[in-house]
This record gives sequence, C-alpha cells and structure tokens, in this order.
Amino acid sequence: MKKFLLDYNLKVRLPIILFTAAVVFTITYFTSFAERNAIGYQPEQPIAFSHKLHAGAMQIDCQYCHTNVEKSSFANVPSVDVCMNCHNLARKDKPEIVKLNEYYEQGKPLPWKRVHRVPDFVYFNHSVHVNKGIDCANCHGDVKNMDVVAQVNSFTMAACLDCHKNPENRIAEFKLIKDNLKKGPEYCSACHR
Repeated sequence: MKKFLLDYNLKVRLPIILFTAAVVFTITYFTSFAERNAIGYQPEQPIAFSHKLHAGAMQIDCQYCHTNVEKSSFANVPSVDVCMNCHNLARKDKPEIVKLNEYYEQGKPLPWKRVHRVPDFVYFNHSVHVNKGIDCANCHGDVKNMDVVAQVNSFTMAACLDCHKNPENRIAEFKLIKDNLKKGPEYCSACHR
C-alpha cells in the first residue's frame, strides 16, 4: 500500500503541484509586470497640476520647482511656498489655485503622490546626472507635454545598466554632452548601498 501511495504521489500529485505552481507564477509575473515596472503609473494628485502648461507652454525650467536636483541626490517635490511665488498674484480665482491657497494659509504641505520611484535599496543621485548635462526627459519622459505626469520609462536595474553601458543610445543630447560624460558605473555598490 505504501509503495502505491508513493508511486501515486510521485506520478500524479507532484506533476500537478509543479504545473500549478508554474502556472500561478507565470500568471502573477505577467499580470503584475506593469505594477512592478510602474510604467503607466499615473496617480491622481490632490491638485490638478499641468506640467504641459507650466513646463511646456510657459517654459518654466524643471529646476525652478524641483530646486535641489543639482545639489542633492533626490529631486524634491515643491512645497506650497514655491507654487505661491507665482500664484499669490496669478490666476487666484481658479478652483485648483483656491485649493492650493487653502493649503498655504493652513500651513499644510500638499500631499503629492510620488510618480517616479526607485526601490528603497537603490541609491540614485540626481545631482550627478543633472550636473553632467543629462536632461530630465531622458528618464522622466516628455513631461513638458503631459497634463498629468505618468511614468513612461522603466526604472529597473536593466534599464539603468543599459543607459550606463550605452549612453549614446539612451541619452537624447549625447552628442552635445559626450565630452562631459563617461559611461556610468556598472559595479553593484554604485547603486546598492
């Protein structure tokens, strides 16, 4: 009887379990790819802010609002004070500016939802990239034409390494900055600290 159960388990149950595990893994992998990769992630923000208007039509430089990118490893999300530099005077009667003003008067930070993110175990330094002349659009996409910002590029290790190994294929302005640019590091501790 024991031999029969052993044979049955090895011949029938084990292949069914392995097949089921493989199918579940495959389905999970492909259905969660966008979430893991974050391409297409476009959260609804507390205030409708159009980069297309501000960075595109009005040609406000990214660094006016994201002030620390040339000095810091991270790109800060602008405070309400930065927005109010202009909106103390400009378009004060618009509903979204009225909401913005409420945050300002109450001294509350705007609860922006972060769009672009690398995993917590990855170190990325914005200032190194910006100071080499690499334009924000190379990673963040054509934000100047986005009403609502969405992640359009992959921030996976493979995408970063591809850019570090082949910057001439990934950086739009490579010909203009190639004298200032070397290939990025490819050793693990550069990003995994």
